[in-house]
Amino acid sequence: MRHAALLICFAGPVFAQSGSVAFELPAGCDAYLTVQSESCAVSHHFVCEGDPDGHQRRVSLDERGLTYVGEIDAETQWISSFQVLSGHRERLESRPAEPASLSDLIEQGVDAYDFRTLSDEIGETRYVGQDTLTGRQVTIDGVTLDETTYDITAYDAAGNEIWSAKGNEFISRDWRMFLSGTGTVTTSEGSFDRADRPVEFIFPGEPGFLSPNPKHGCGVAIS
Repeated sequence: MRHAALLICFAGPVFAQSGSVAFELPAGCDAYLTVQSESCAVSHHFVCEGDPDGHQRRVSLDERGLTYVGEIDAETQWISSFQVLSGHRERLESRPAEPASLSDLIEQGVDAYDFRTLSDEIGETRYVGQDTLTGRQVTIDGVTLDETTYDITAYDAAGNEIWSAKGNEFISRDWRMFLSGTGTVTTSEGSFDRADRPVEFIFPGEPGFLSPNPKHGCGVAIS
């Protein structure tokens, strides 16, 4: 959950509209992967000139168009994000109490974290949780992933719980990223289940690479 939902936003309207043949990346950026998910979402993963070594970016779209822009580092820390629908941006604090570490998760089988993000629009949010490898590997569309469990709670600046979530995700050791899975999110208004497992992995030169159109689980077939 912590890595499947966040992270540097772009300043200008550099994206193609959802009806275009291919999603347009900013100048100086190269995509290496498109992921079609079961929840009517498509994501594009890419790297950009001038970014620190190991950093990578992601954009996600649904049937309406762009929903998310984000950046992570080599340890999958949330560096920055732009939530398009709510219009708010978040950036990682400079010195987290317990930084997220994909290396620790891979080497030790578990990674606990405690960090804050800062936002001009919504203020400070603290995220506390843990990822654990289950020891199970799954193969989806020819790609082998390691399954994890996650348990995360978000708090506002006053220490009040905003939401919590538990479930399963996946990691790719080769791409050094988390990929969404299934889980339950609990807020003050109740709980709901979410399912966003990857269905297809599409690479440069293959049909559907950089497509702006989600294919799976949508109300209307638009692929």
